[in-house]
Amino acid sequence: MGGLITALTLLAWWALWSGESAGWGHQALHAGHASPVIFITGWTVMTIAMMLPTSAPLILMFYRMVDGRAGEVSLLIGAYLAVWMGFGAIVYLVGRLLGGLVEGTVASAAILFGAGVYQFTPLKYACLDKCRSPMAFLMQNWNGNAFRLGAAHGAFCVGCCWSLMLVMFAVGAGSVAWMLALGIVMAAEKNLPWGRRLSAPLGVVLMAGAVAVVVMR
Repeated sequence: MGGLITALTLLAWWALWSGESAGWGHQALHAGHASPVIFITGWTVMTIAMMLPTSAPLILMFYRMVDGRAGEVSLLIGAYLAVWMGFGAIVYLVGRLLGGLVEGTVASAAILFGAGVYQFTPLKYACLDKCRSPMAFLMQNWNGNAFRLGAAHGAFCVGCCWSLMLVMFAVGAGSVAWMLALGIVMAAEKNLPWGRRLSAPLGVVLMAGAVAVVVMR
């Protein structure tokens, strides 16, 4: 299972890199330019590349818990990605509605500042703690329904990381370098022993970035 997760992740990163090299990565993740299908496809590939590795500990624990039953694991991962796709659809709709109303610099500053503030909220920490305790999450939520379990995990993962995923649109949608940096930060925050202590400093950095965007406009 670890090999499969690695293969899916590498394939997704390869697709993102190919898109950036070909020049269509930005368009695929631009709600104002891309069609819904293209945007959701690009968003899903980005989710697999950036978020699936952060959930690897839970997926591997679940794989062992169900004795490697591929169908159960597939349902878990499918539901997890479905939740992120649903959030991507919301991002697309909001982007279409606000695309002509909010100027680029203002939008970037607002995303960065909002993401920074969210790092200090109780909801952020509640969702982060769920993501940081995969064994406890499985014990509390496993009732024989793998799809429901995956959806629940996806919901907490979105609650933990949605604002950081949106930072991509502030620093450069389609940029593999920024995606990789944000993916590493989210993986560290969710999985490293000291990861929880990253949240507040990261919030400060994001808010400072928002101020810098406005000042340097």
